[in-house]
Amino acid sequence: MVVVEAANSEIAELPDDMQARFLRTAELLEELGPQRVGMPHVRHLEDKLWETRFKGRDGIARAIYFAASRRRLVVVRVFVKKCRTTPRREMELAKRRMEAWSHG
Repeated sequence: MVVVEAANSEIAELPDDMQARFLRTAELLEELGPQRVGMPHVRHLEDKLWETRFKGRDGIARAIYFAASRRRLVVVRVFVKKCRTTPRREMELAKRRMEAWSHG
C-alpha cells in the first residue's frame, strides 16, 4: 500500500487508537485484497475511489484510496468523519490527489 505524502500527514494527526486501526485495516487489505475484506471495513464510493472505515475513541475516520494496479493500493485522503455520508468535498480532494499521483 502506498500513502501519498498529504495523506501520510493526515494519518499522523489522528489519535493513536485510530492510527492503529488504520494500520490493521491496511494490513488486511494488503494480505487479503479489498474484495475479500469487504464490509464493514471497505466500501466503494464512486469511479475508482474506495474507502476504508475505522473507529476510535474520538469518532469515526475514513481513508480514501484507489487501486493503481492489481497489487497496489494508493491512499489519497484520510479524515475524521463528521456526518453520515462521505462529504462531496472529501471525494473531490481525493480525486485531485489521485489524478496528481497518476500523472506525477
